[in-house]
Formats: sequence, structure tokens, C-alpha cells
Amino acid sequence: MKASDTALVITSIAAPNAVLRAFAEGCRANGHAFLVIGDRPSPSDFQLDGCDFWSMDRQAKMPFELARLLPERHYARKNLGYLQAIRNSVSVILESDDDNIPGAAFWNPRQLEQNVDLVNGPGWVNVYRHFSNERVWPRGFPLECLQAEVPQPVSTVPCNAPIQQGLADGDPDVDAIYRFTGKLPIEFEERLRPVALDKGAWCPFNSQNTTWLEPAFPLLYLPSFCSFRMTDIWRSYVAQRICWENGWNVLFHNATVRQERNEHDILKDFNDEVIGYANNRAICAKLDALELAPGREHILSNMRKCYEEFVAMGLIGAQEMPLLEAWGKDLGPR
Repeated sequence: MKASDTALVITSIAAPNAVLRAFAEGCRANGHAFLVIGDRPSPSDFQLDGCDFWSMDRQAKMPFELARLLPERHYARKNLGYLQAIRNSVSVILESDDDNIPGAAFWNPRQLEQNVDLVNGPGWVNVYRHFSNERVWPRGFPLECLQAEVPQPVSTVPCNAPIQQGLADGDPDVDAIYRFTGKLPIEFEERLRPVALDKGAWCPFNSQNTTWLEPAFPLLYLPSFCSFRMTDIWRSYVAQRICWENGWNVLFHNATVRQERNEHDILKDFNDEVIGYANNRAICAKLDALELAPGREHILSNMRKCYEEFVAMGLIGAQEMPLLEAWGKDLGPR
């Protein structure tokens, strides 16, 4: 796949820092587009060679209905970066954040079809335990499932994986309870092959170090009217559920970034995550029971059914649905 087919999308309110400069340098060296989506607090004089920075004023001129609907000061403004990259006809979208330092392997070419160690469902799979002996788990993993035995891969097979989650060394994306109780930093072990989840096997993935290939682009949508700490996690549940209908696997691979986490109030993170601790397992049971249709032409209607379930559960506001409709319109025919 040609490097020019790839875009890296980040949202940030920071001035160019060491991480953004490293991403810009890597994108220039590899011929990737680099889109940074700003927000209201972003510096007005943002300048970074090799970076296409989208201020709020530029976003207002985008030809996307969603640009007029998204709330300000919200991580979901990243949706506009996805839409712009898709409009630019890329085939691969990489995403990260402004506190993840890319390693050399971050720039390796992505492949849709890969040989993986496959874990069968049904049930919850703490994929982090396939890369570490520490009792560590990803943000969004149901606490009531942490004591369950970690299922081992049953076979090594070729898979079709349009969503690929890379891990992060150092200060990875764990929840507030782990940050209060667990060991940090974490150095994940390297595996010969990635781990992929088969139909019925659940594990949350985040937006820290994630590759999206063209078949899965509609699933990039981040919801706005929910807890900030849940937007990418609940997106991951929707994406996994719809992947099953299309015979796709979600893949997890070795760490290719090192997170040096921006300052966080861990107690605030905890409070924002409580709604997930209380509901994540029930959410996926509801999504699992939905009748969805196979085929790429049904992805958007399947997404609508999934998000309607969140609204019915009182976890995402009903005002989310017009944004989702705008997302579908802005994507255009697929």
C-alpha cells in the first residue's frame, strides 16, 4: 500500500510539542498526511512543518454538516479529521494523541490481511494479558470479568482486520482503578504474531494507537453526548459488534508508541468512568442481542441500531442521533 494513501489524525489543544514534532517528522519521512484538529483553547498561531492544522475557523468552513453540530471543547471534534482524511481519498487512517511518542515500528506499513493468533468467543478477553504477566487491563474492560481465566489462542490463522489496535508502553491506556492500584510504568512483551478476536469475543480498544483501513472507515465515529472517558471505548464496542457481521476481526499488536501521559486528575477520570464500570458488560450484552445485517452497505444502519440502544439505556443523550445522521451524510456514498 502506498504511503501517500495514509493519513495520521490527532486532536490537540497544545502548541507544537515534542510528540507532535515527532509525528510531523515521521509523516514527512513516510509521505503521510498529518491532520491536527484544534479546538477553542488551541493556540491561534499554531505552526508545524508537515502538519495540516485545522483551527476552529477553518473547521467552520468545512463542507461537512457535522462541523456545525459537534460541541466545542470535546474530543469528538476528531471526527472532522477523519472526514477530511476520507475526503482526501486515503486508504489508511492512523490515529493517536499528543502524548504518545511514536517508535520506529509505528511507521511500518499496515496490511489488511495478516496471520494472527486467534482467540475464540464468546465472552470477554483481557488482551493485555497476552502481552504482559502483570495483572493489567485496558480502559473499558468490565471489572466483574477481571478474575476470569484469560483464554488462549486456539489457532494461528489468516484474518481480515480493518481495525488494528497497537499497545502503548510506559503509561498505557488503563482505567483510574488500575492507576490507583496497579504497577506503572508497563513494558509490554513483544509477540511474534498479533492477537485477534473472533466473533463473540469482546475487548475494548481505544484511540491512542489505532489503525483503520478503508472498509471500516464508517466505524470511526466518536459519540459526543456521553462521558469523555467512554467515547472511544463505546465506539469500540459498536465497531466490534458490526465487524462480526462482516467477517472481520479486531487485531491487537505490539506496542509501537510510548505514552508520556498528559496531566490528568485521576479522581476526575474515575468519576467519568463510573458509568462504564456500572454498564460496560450490560452494554455489550444488549449489542450482542441486536439483529444486524451483513454487508458494508448496512454499516450505517447497523450503527444507528447500536447507538439507539445506548440512548434507550440512558447512557448517551438522544441529541447524539442527529450527529450520527450527519456523519453518514458527510461520508457520502460508499
